[in-house]
Amino acid sequence: MSWWGKLIGSGFGFMLGGPIGAILGASIGHQFDKGISSLDQPGLDAIETTQTAFFTCLFSLMGHIAKADGQVSNSEISMAESLFDQMNLDDNQRKIAITLFNQGKQDSFQYTEMLKQFRLVCHRKTTLLQMFLEILISTAYADGHLHSSELNILRDAASILGFSTPQFENLLSRCQTNANKSSRSTQSPKLDTNAAYAILGCSTSSSVKQIKTAYRRLISQHHPDKLVSKGLPEEMIKIATEKTGEIRAAYEHLMMERKK
Repeated sequence: MSWWGKLIGSGFGFMLGGPIGAILGASIGHQFDKGISSLDQPGLDAIETTQTAFFTCLFSLMGHIAKADGQVSNSEISMAESLFDQMNLDDNQRKIAITLFNQGKQDSFQYTEMLKQFRLVCHRKTTLLQMFLEILISTAYADGHLHSSELNILRDAASILGFSTPQFENLLSRCQTNANKSSRSTQSPKLDTNAAYAILGCSTSSSVKQIKTAYRRLISQHHPDKLVSKGLPEEMIKIATEKTGEIRAAYEHLMMERKK
């Protein structure tokens, strides 16, 4: 049974603790023991626990970032709905995702403690945490402008999840480039050389061998099946597949450039 089937079908015979369990429980309408400090309780195995935490944290943090500048824009709502569609959420999943999004918009929402618990649940799965952070950054850029309050939340999130300032700035720059290109065209944004280097974590001084090594490492890390085995919700496999496509396109672009 999938994480979702066990979560709903079990009738909540297990407990989800901590801030993640509290907000998920409120979203589904069940009361949980707030004294339990860990999500890792009987009923969900480690992968299902991580999948549940990812789903819960993602949509509530998306709501919090969307409201950070004082108003949720139509673009930010559209991005959330687009993510619903990409994940092929059924009616029940969509309702709970919307409820989580709305709870994240509340002034009382405490995102730092939730992120700390999320990092513990992920057990240093950096690729999974990076995908989570990239989606949050894209949410902030959805309206074409990164407000200072949104940037502060993203910086907090990156720090809590274990990313250094240079790593965060790299992700921020990459997402900004994609956002700017998307806003100028209704077609898929064309990859440029600088963006290709950023995606692979390389530079103009990198050798062909270094570029190939980076490509192989990233393709292995972002393989959809590997990410699901680490705790990415199965519903997000399409997003993971698109990520590997982006990595492959960046590599092919740089190889063509090096041949010129």
